[in-house]
Amino acid sequence: MFVEVCANSLESALNAEKGGASRIELCMELGLGGLTPTYGLLKTIKEHISIPVHILIRPRSGDFVYSDNELEIMLSDIKLCEEFGFAGIVSGILKTDFTINIKSTKLLIEASKEMNFTFHRAFDWVNNPVESFEVLEDLGVNYLLSSGQKKSAVAGIDFLSQLQSKSRNCIVMPGAGINSANVSEFATRNFEWVHLSGSEIREINLNRPELSMSYLPFLDESKRIVSSATTVSHIVNKVKL
Repeated sequence: MFVEVCANSLESALNAEKGGASRIELCMELGLGGLTPTYGLLKTIKEHISIPVHILIRPRSGDFVYSDNELEIMLSDIKLCEEFGFAGIVSGILKTDFTINIKSTKLLIEASKEMNFTFHRAFDWVNNPVESFEVLEDLGVNYLLSSGQKKSAVAGIDFLSQLQSKSRNCIVMPGAGINSANVSEFATRNFEWVHLSGSEIREINLNRPELSMSYLPFLDESKRIVSSATTVSHIVNKVKL
């Protein structure tokens, strides 16, 4: 069985490769579910990592319903990944009714060209997962990253096995909560790949508790934070000369 490590930095990627990972999914901000890496991180990873790297294309946290502007950003990021020569793309787009946005996801796949395409855990939000899995197979998705629509892949392992048994050409890759204590369960079920971060939490003691840079209301997944033209206009009008 192969191990894909979700790495959030160059240090994490170097440790993943040193630890024997077969592949890296590169992202930023694991606490937000992962976001698209910066240009600088992409460039540095390409210079230092020799194993295959798949890049997460997710322009913001929150839901997986994206505007036309956000889709344009995602397509531009995929083009950059192609230019760098990365092995794969990890992404996906839903509609507001929790079905796969076939048109937009197809655009992402087409933009990925010769790179592998993984449909990520947006799948765990869909209402009809078996039907949706068939849709992804028809679109030519190479990998499905999923927890089996549960909080952890261990909890969703039976459904993941069911999807695996139905697969024609898409590899089902369990992910979420996989660690050294439970990974053997997935090997026993004959999954070809598993996805995990292998993370440790380090105390840095360099923060200023009285002046946090985090703002918890902005981290609410049920809300989207957008600058308001009206609010900006009111402020600008108050300070205009």
